[in-house]
Amino acid sequence: MQEGTMDQRGRSHPPQCTTSREDRQIVRMAVTDRSVTSRTIAQHIESVTHHSVFARTIRRRLQQSGVSARRPLMRYATLVLHRRYISEVLEPVVLQQDNARPHVARIVQWFFVNHQIELLPWPSRSPDLSPIENMWSMVAQRLTQITPPAATPNKLWKCVEVAWSAVPKDTFKVSLN
Repeated sequence: MQEGTMDQRGRSHPPQCTTSREDRQIVRMAVTDRSVTSRTIAQHIESVTHHSVFARTIRRRLQQSGVSARRPLMRYATLVLHRRYISEVLEPVVLQQDNARPHVARIVQWFFVNHQIELLPWPSRSPDLSPIENMWSMVAQRLTQITPPAATPNKLWKCVEVAWSAVPKDTFKVSLN
């Protein structure tokens, strides 16, 4: 049987409408110009060979050749911004954590060393060094004294605002110094 003929003897499927040479040309067009569509390739093949080829056939030939659909790469401008964000915001990080048992496990410490993560030293069995935590405990204490308890999230938020504003200003100064 000759290539390109319509003779179906010895076949279990219909003959291909493109030759192996046309298949190579289809792949070459798709690889050299990433923005070319299957319809454009089909029109080109039709203009050269004078027989119609569907865009679906072009996509099937490309898939059989291992060429997948691609779009032109247009991300360079955002990539520069992302790299700048990473270098300015994300990379200069110092991790602070308390000495809770899960945090001081050998595997966690090993991870920090291997990934070159800098840890802020934290004294063992120390009280919380964050002054805002002390303020929140005062607010929480005032919220437990409110009767009846807030029934909706909006009412709870109003109660938190009232409790926060009731904390004396001198307490802020003492906590921060």
